[in-house]
Amino acid sequence: MTPSLSYVERGDRSGDDAPALILLPGPTDSWVSYEQVLDRLPPSVRAVAVSLRGHGDSEAPASGYGVEDLASDVVPLLDRLGIARAVIAGHSGSCLVARRVALDSPHRVAGLVLEASPTTLRGDTRLRSLLDAVLAGLTDPIDADFARSWIVDTSSDVLPPALVARLVAEVRKVRAPVWREMFAALVDYDDTAELARIGMPSLLVWGDADAIVDRAAQEQLVASLPDAELVVYPGVGHTPRWDDPARFAADVAAFVAGRA
Repeated sequence: MTPSLSYVERGDRSGDDAPALILLPGPTDSWVSYEQVLDRLPPSVRAVAVSLRGHGDSEAPASGYGVEDLASDVVPLLDRLGIARAVIAGHSGSCLVARRVALDSPHRVAGLVLEASPTTLRGDTRLRSLLDAVLAGLTDPIDADFARSWIVDTSSDVLPPALVARLVAEVRKVRAPVWREMFAALVDYDDTAELARIGMPSLLVWGDADAIVDRAAQEQLVASLPDAELVVYPGVGHTPRWDDPARFAADVAAFVAGRA
């Protein structure tokens, strides 16, 4: 059974030719992480920011947090909202979720926005070390200092304190077993052999100060995806939409408009 997902919707629902925009936060984030982008998107863009299962206020099944599981919730959400086609945006590990949706339901996907996307995380030694050294002993409730360092150390240390506080509160809603199952699945997942089947346009957004996903990964994706464009944000880290939400919103809005 598809879990109930928490989401927020903005923009035009008139059903014109432009596809909707579905925003999938990275692992442990909720739809709140897109709030600054939602506030800057033009009203012509119908945007839906979603908390994945087990995240934010979405329903949390006892298990089922692999990439395929997370991706399987997207099309039912489109159906519920009456959305025929959408641009699917993902961040970090959730780019793999967005790509899975495109691979499994290409007729529902008008394009992809891949923000700080890895190629694959299979065999990633840093992620495996995180699983073994940190997440194996993680307990509920999630420690606030751990959640804060998770946000700041992996993304940006210049975020407004009020935003950090909101993001920390959302990260702490994700139960420890969800962290473990989700990241264990990510470290085993690899869709790189399938990327040539993603025929719709893809916009890759990457900050050149990203300490987690490097430029080589972006260049490999551009070479592997049939129709991909890379946009680089100078001096920006792993979450470009937090460091420069105005530019991110403008870039994504233009991309969505081009898919009509």
